[in-house]
Amino acid sequence: MKALLLTREYPPQIYGGAGVVVGELSRALARRMPVEVRCFGPRAGVASPEGVAVRGYAPWERLAAGPDGPRFAPALQTLSIGLAMTRDPVDADVAHAHTWYADMAGLWIRTLHRIPLIVTLHSLEPLRPWKADQLGSGYLLSSWIEKTAVEAADRVVAVSARMREDILAHFDVDPAKVVVIHNGIDPERFRRAESRAALDRYGVGEPYVLFVGRITDQKGIFHLLEAAPALPAGVQLVLCASAPDTPEIEERLRRALPAHPNVIWIGEMVPVETVVELYSHAAVFACPSVYEPFGLINLEAMACETPVVASAVGGIVEVVEDGKTGLLVPPGRPDELAAALRRVLENAELGRRLGIAGRRRVEERFSWASVAERTEALYRDAIAGFARAGEGA
Repeated sequence: MKALLLTREYPPQIYGGAGVVVGELSRALARRMPVEVRCFGPRAGVASPEGVAVRGYAPWERLAAGPDGPRFAPALQTLSIGLAMTRDPVDADVAHAHTWYADMAGLWIRTLHRIPLIVTLHSLEPLRPWKADQLGSGYLLSSWIEKTAVEAADRVVAVSARMREDILAHFDVDPAKVVVIHNGIDPERFRRAESRAALDRYGVGEPYVLFVGRITDQKGIFHLLEAAPALPAGVQLVLCASAPDTPEIEERLRRALPAHPNVIWIGEMVPVETVVELYSHAAVFACPSVYEPFGLINLEAMACETPVVASAVGGIVEVVEDGKTGLLVPPGRPDELAAALRRVLENAELGRRLGIAGRRRVEERFSWASVAERTEALYRDAIAGFARAGEGA
């Protein structure tokens, strides 16, 4: 069996959790079967050291978005890449699309090359209405792409049980086809590090609260800034935040920072080794998202034995055990967020206990090897169902 993974992001060109997931999943699957990845952006077209064949695609220049171009141009660029992915020869037994950016390519490949389609949803367009302000009418197109592909897919992967409920509420899809497979993490790459070189490089002093994520309203970064003045004296807030949704939201963050002298902003995508150091020495990790289907960053922090304070939304409640591996708070409540952060900051023993329990939970429940095993079983089930239905004829 050979798997074809379709994605916008693939290492090293990633900006969010979906790219991390596809990178790790493809490597774990490659230990079990041949794997090809088709992604956005020019690539050499050769196999990676892990045995994954990677092919990159650029959009049709005619659709490029310029300074005065329409906001919906990125959606059209996405479709042009999907067409190119579909045009190239396919020798896989199953296609696996990640995020709406790759969904239409997956559906076209299913139709033209006669193989079953798996769609993994890392978020749902209907639950991200703020994207209408960013994409204009392109948001209507991205929503249509997602809905069309999900409802036609042979299997749909939800990254949390809560996401499965959302999928069934928003799409007309057979519940038997929607399967929960949690994301995973490599506990060897993410483990507590003693080095403090990254802290010295960025001028980070201890104790500090750490945020890691994209600059977007979804991640609750501005709620965290509202909570910052209520942190104990001498505590820094470190924002490892980049990949803004729009230039406007990045400028909004830039304008807000002068009012927060205890905030350090690391405005770049940092290497794994660097973020591991930042996780490892943080007194507490903050994940104030207002919407989070899974929340991979919480697993990363937990793997580094860092206590977590996170919003009780989406898949986060399936990752962070309130009072055991971290503390959960209502989303959009800076006052309660600040109170929970202070509780950990002012009780070092609580922080150590939460951190140790978090590491244990990662090792027991969220390894990529187990995720790959469940994914392979899903592929085989989809292929068998496709054959029974006569779809491949």
